[in-house]
Parts: sequence; C-alpha cells; structure tokens
Amino acid sequence: MTWHEWIAVSCALLVSVWFVTDGTVALVSGDYVTPKSGQYAGQLGPWAKLVSRVGIDPRSTAMKLIFVVYGLIWLAVIVVFVLHANWSWWAMLVAAALSLWYLPFGTVLGVIQIALLLIARSGRG
Repeated sequence: MTWHEWIAVSCALLVSVWFVTDGTVALVSGDYVTPKSGQYAGQLGPWAKLVSRVGIDPRSTAMKLIFVVYGLIWLAVIVVFVLHANWSWWAMLVAAALSLWYLPFGTVLGVIQIALLLIARSGRG
C-alpha cells in the first residue's frame, strides 16, 4: 500500500473506532460521550442538528445502533482494504463519503480520506 492509503486507513480507523465506541457507550450508559463541563456540557456535536432535520432523534436507540453498526461495517471494510480485495477501494470511498454528515470530526477526516484515496488511485501515490 502507498503512504496515501495508509493515512486514509488511519483516518478510517479513527472515525470507525469512534463510531463503535461512542455508540456502544450510548447504548450502555444511555448517552453519548459529551463534555462534562463548560459551555458545551452535555451537548452533542453539530451532527445532531443535521440528523434531527431529517427526522432522526440523535439520542434515540436507533441512532445509537446506527453508530455501532456503521462503525463495525467500516472496520470490516478497512480489513478487506488492507487485504486488497478488488471492491474494497470503492467500499472505503463510500464509507468515507457516508461519514461526511458527522460534523466536524467525520467531515474533516472523510474529506482527507477521500482525497488520499483518489490520489492513490490516480497513480500519483
């Protein structure tokens, strides 16, 4: 793998592990990891407003399950990408694109990952 792909995998790992971790914490404890003090204590990130606008309660069990399932699927995609499955580049690209809603963390790392995957695919990597 090229260094572009390794960095893309690292970005994917950060986001996917966070999805699984935060979703699992939310399912077990009842709520996501949020700041304990300060101006944003107990508040979810900007992503919560986005999912609310499409009719999903960000603190619902369904949303918590989406976090966990999406994170686990993405982890599986990372494994097959590292193992060079033929379809895995496209799966990584789709997984990165699907993380863009998760403002700001998923958006920033998703854009980086997409750019690096495209660079590596173009042969410049």
